[in-house]
Amino acid sequence: MPQPPLTIGRLAKAAEVNVETIRYYQRVGLIIEPVKPLEGFRIYPNATINRIQFIKRAQKLGFSLRDIAHLLELGEGHCNDVREQAEAKLKQIDMQIKDLQSMRKTLKKLITECNTDGENGCCPIVQSLTENRPNTPAKKRRIR
Repeated sequence: MPQPPLTIGRLAKAAEVNVETIRYYQRVGLIIEPVKPLEGFRIYPNATINRIQFIKRAQKLGFSLRDIAHLLELGEGHCNDVREQAEAKLKQIDMQIKDLQSMRKTLKKLITECNTDGENGCCPIVQSLTENRPNTPAKKRRIR
């Protein structure tokens, strides 16, 4: 029995995404929107399922949609370029981990202070958020 045509609804189900996700990917140029016939629905090629799954897997690894567009543009024949992009992503993740560890350390210290000094009428956690204390991470990273 032949497969039914791959309409946007069937594509969404096959790729395990929402129809709006497909529409968004089309708007930003990650997948091609097929021409709509005069009557009927747009029919997507089966390869679109793999492309959407590639996008979702890359997002799980921390790549932005801009990064993913670049990876898709490079394709399979540019392993060195893809590796460089992956190395840059790994460096960014390592920095995020370092920042999270610093935040964790600060929160643990504040919680300990709260447990020991919290009954004095002032809360060390609230104080640290209202004052510019040296042990509170103040630097912000640019969101990409």
